[in-house]
Amino acid sequence: METKDILLQLRMEKGLSQDALAGLLYVTRQAVSRWENGDTIPNTETLKRLSKLYDVSINTLLGSPRDLVCQCCGMPLKDTDISKEPDGGYNEEYCKWCYADGDFTLDVWKQYLTLGGKQQFEAFKQQIMDEFNTLLHIEGLPKVEHLNVLPGSFINLEYRLPNGRSVPFLDDKATYLGNQLECVFGGDRCFGIAAGLDFLLVCTYGENGSDPELVLYKKR
Repeated sequence: METKDILLQLRMEKGLSQDALAGLLYVTRQAVSRWENGDTIPNTETLKRLSKLYDVSINTLLGSPRDLVCQCCGMPLKDTDISKEPDGGYNEEYCKWCYADGDFTLDVWKQYLTLGGKQQFEAFKQQIMDEFNTLLHIEGLPKVEHLNVLPGSFINLEYRLPNGRSVPFLDDKATYLGNQLECVFGGDRCFGIAAGLDFLLVCTYGENGSDPELVLYKKR
């Protein structure tokens, strides 16, 4: 969709007249009409206000001309995944798991900032991938080619121990490098991998994380 069509659709979904929207944005009704006719587009500050009002990214308002990717973890970004600043505005550089309320939330992110920035972090991720690919030799586990930064609360499954108890191995409040991978032999179960600064973890599970089984937990 073009910007003019997106702006019209979002205004209608919000139940606002052109006059009402103009009042909220401190512009004239004629300005709103020109946007929706495709004669002009809002300036940067107005786009920020529209983004907050409609709870969508500026990228969406402009017809998604860019493929947004988190500059921390590399995850493709949809509006529901984009981080926000303390004033409620979107920060389209990062996902909401890496950055929130004006600060980086991730322990791994903060670690690599002190190590030397994005280039150093990419080297760190490559080191972790190399360890998964060369040290573990787990049957059916495909080559690891990408890692995301993931919140512990999202991947902290409980694994059944020989004594029958089920326990989690991760911390809900921490963050980890990880990914989900399909088994090279097919089937309904997936591999889940996770790594911290001092460990590697591999598990398998069914749909929606059901029936998880711990395959390996190794100190680095």
